[in-house]
Amino acid sequence: MKIISQNFLPHCSVVTRSSKPYKNRLVPNRSNILVSSGGIRKSRLVIRNGTSDGYVVGENDDLGSSIATRRGDSKSKVLIPGLPDEAAAAQITPSHCEWKPNLTVHYDKSGCGNVEAPAVLFLPGFGVGSFHYEKQLADLGRDYRVWAVDFVGQGLSLPTQDPTISGSEYKVPFWGFGDEAEPWADQLVYSLDLWRDQVQYIVEKVIGEPVYIAGNSLGGYAALYFAATHPHLVKGVTLLNATPFWGFFPNPVRSPKLARLFPWSGTFPLPPRVKKLTELVWQKISDPESIAEILKQVYKDHSTDVDKVFSRIVEITQHPAAAASFASIMFAPGGLLSFSEALSRCKENSVPICLMYGKEDPWVGPIWGKKIKKEIPNAPYYEISPAGHCPHDEVPEVVNYLMRGWIKHLESGGFDALPLLEDGEEDWEQSSIGREIEFPRGEGRKKSVKLWLYGSKYTFWRGVEEAFRASLVTAFRGKSA
Repeated sequence: MKIISQNFLPHCSVVTRSSKPYKNRLVPNRSNILVSSGGIRKSRLVIRNGTSDGYVVGENDDLGSSIATRRGDSKSKVLIPGLPDEAAAAQITPSHCEWKPNLTVHYDKSGCGNVEAPAVLFLPGFGVGSFHYEKQLADLGRDYRVWAVDFVGQGLSLPTQDPTISGSEYKVPFWGFGDEAEPWADQLVYSLDLWRDQVQYIVEKVIGEPVYIAGNSLGGYAALYFAATHPHLVKGVTLLNATPFWGFFPNPVRSPKLARLFPWSGTFPLPPRVKKLTELVWQKISDPESIAEILKQVYKDHSTDVDKVFSRIVEITQHPAAAASFASIMFAPGGLLSFSEALSRCKENSVPICLMYGKEDPWVGPIWGKKIKKEIPNAPYYEISPAGHCPHDEVPEVVNYLMRGWIKHLESGGFDALPLLEDGEEDWEQSSIGREIEFPRGEGRKKSVKLWLYGSKYTFWRGVEEAFRASLVTAFRGKSA
């Protein structure tokens, strides 16, 4: 047996036999390559076990019956490391900076000692913050310089003062419910365009160099939007169940006449009717039971520990600015670019895009990821099951493995293979590769999920057909039970 560093092989372990050579693959020891009578090269090396420190490599002959095929619904298994324990995890440092008057941006960072490593920036979904990427900060921060930011108006980036002034002695229940806006909050609206400008500030002034940017849900749209308008500041985009729509009111720059039909567009103070509506809605959605129910919807695996996420969301709802900020976000106009337009802009500027979607997302299902795949066929599209709307928190081991492989692939100029292609699949682009991914989860426990990589010639309508077929099978099984 031989132990080799994780720097010499992709960050995974494949229990299978390879019969096809991969032109760009690094081989640790040429003596371990056998040539059959037919001239086909076969590797004697196979990674049997994986840890965060290295991999144990043995001979294929040792595997016996564990050899399996790799196509479609293959039983092949990829063994990847689990999350690091507290002693091995990267240190997470909370920080903040004042971007605009009374608008302080909170962000977490890790791995800043990795001065030569690429910079990675994570953008959160609606209603959460940088805390939702704690598992990425702790793990990926061991190899990269990692940041996760809270959008202004959310998380710990809520305003430090009331954006409105009250002219009466009546004590308003929330910040933002006053009679007129403070000078610093004049025309303030928590919109996609504001968050795009905030991300630009973080990248230019805080990080100071182009980044690999990733976002979940709303954060995915914001990441794509930022890359579309500032391609020189982005090295690659990762979309994690990205929402393809945000902002339900017309943009005043793009559609000035249409925008004038709507009397309020998320600015402060809130109009009287909106105040009453916000109080009613906020009372419901800020209730801990409602928050718990939403988390139950978006996480497919209900054994996932969401206690910390739950408590942080509840804490945020208790901020005096939270209710009015929520109203501003809901009534804010859409961005100057639609999701589709941002995607086209990224395609024109050759911005690399990678898609990682939880298959069981009840809000932004895989069909949306496959529509993006249709527009950009060369974008790697990974689908994870079981996983819901937040795969980075539900199966962080898999997302971190994919992120590492994706970044290594781009940093090497394509020399390092994409995750699941380490053995060189010459015809994978015609359809898809399916693997079982196994990783340690807790003391003495293991967890496994299914992971698919769809090829560039995998059509959108084929995806729709497969989704329809799967729904029929599920319905039939339900009736049989």
